[in-house]
Amino acid sequence: MSTATWSPVRALSAAAVCTASLLALCGPAVADGPNGIDDLRGAPPTPAENLLDEPGVQFLPRPGVPEPPRVSALSWAVTDLTSHRILAAKDVHRPLPPASTLKTLFALTVLPKFSQAAVRTVSSADLAGIEAGSSLAGLKEDMPYRVADLWHGVFLTSGSDAVHALAAMNGGWGRTIDEMQATARRLGARDTTVESADGFDTPGQTSSAYDLSLFGQAGLTNRDFAHFAATKTALLPEDGGPDAYGIQNTNRLLVGSHGVAPYDGLIGVKNGYTTHAGNTLVAAARRGDRTLLVTVMNPRSGAENAVYEEARALLDWGFDAAPRAAAVGLLPAPSPDPRAPGSERAAQRAPRTTLHRAWAAGADGGIDDLVVWTFCGTAVVALAGLGTALWWRRRQPAGQDDDGATS
Repeated sequence: MSTATWSPVRALSAAAVCTASLLALCGPAVADGPNGIDDLRGAPPTPAENLLDEPGVQFLPRPGVPEPPRVSALSWAVTDLTSHRILAAKDVHRPLPPASTLKTLFALTVLPKFSQAAVRTVSSADLAGIEAGSSLAGLKEDMPYRVADLWHGVFLTSGSDAVHALAAMNGGWGRTIDEMQATARRLGARDTTVESADGFDTPGQTSSAYDLSLFGQAGLTNRDFAHFAATKTALLPEDGGPDAYGIQNTNRLLVGSHGVAPYDGLIGVKNGYTTHAGNTLVAAARRGDRTLLVTVMNPRSGAENAVYEEARALLDWGFDAAPRAAAVGLLPAPSPDPRAPGSERAAQRAPRTTLHRAWAAGADGGIDDLVVWTFCGTAVVALAGLGTALWWRRRQPAGQDDDGATS
């Protein structure tokens, strides 16, 4: 090949290199590392995925990001569900009794199986084995209830009688516990051991702030779960009748009761209490395009409503910090439930690509920025190449081809 042939190639290569250099300098923050462009300003080099295994509070300081509030809970986590980033946490894998927050796992396991319009006539066998002191929805024997009524009893009043009735529909208490354990494993919840489907204190039963965050995140992707978790009041049974009565959600941060002001934007999820577990809470709130999930387990301050006020403080901090906070870990995006209608199609529509993983680990809107900058870079290189080719052709003597041969 002649020297004339190589000149446009060198020019086009130089244009491409210059363009790539400009994109590297001007590109979005997500391109600079899992925590954004501020990684270049002294962020600790510790891999984020290892921080969640460390004891104590985990938080990566950054310019302009306040430290998380000091709370008394034994374990807690603040997760930005928009990007799956865990913004701060304390002892998230510490095994602790979950109390009724374990009903989130029960719902993930059983909710997809039955139509909300299906009817169950509650029997004495359904209500057998309820532990003394359990919270109850007030179900009555030989009375028909729609499945939706039973789920109102589970989410609003944390009713063990509603859990027992649904477990009976599902093939029994033991089978339901086994399926809950399998659901936990499918979601990657390795700290959870299920011994009682309703979360009642049972020897050997544990979960963790990490696992409960997984359950809350997965639940909010299910339309029915999200609806029941956000419901403040209901009539039981919903169709009314002489035996119907009203029930209210016991999540004080959702409804505002017992001296707790409702939290702006709260969308659920589940609270719990037992003597052994203390107070536990999984709470999600949405403001604008951002959804945060906070899990709080067993506050030790002794203050009234501590679990709700500590969750409030963590949510407030999360909304303030999320735009620039570095992740201390990632909460894996929930995989579609294979039993859910359309889950296979949903999985095909949303593969876990490299771009999606980069977005999950990076700054807000990272995937959009990546697509835009990739498009812009391609366009600039193409224009540079076209301009070079036109310039070169205009310099060719008449009758000479681009390869240097004379026609």
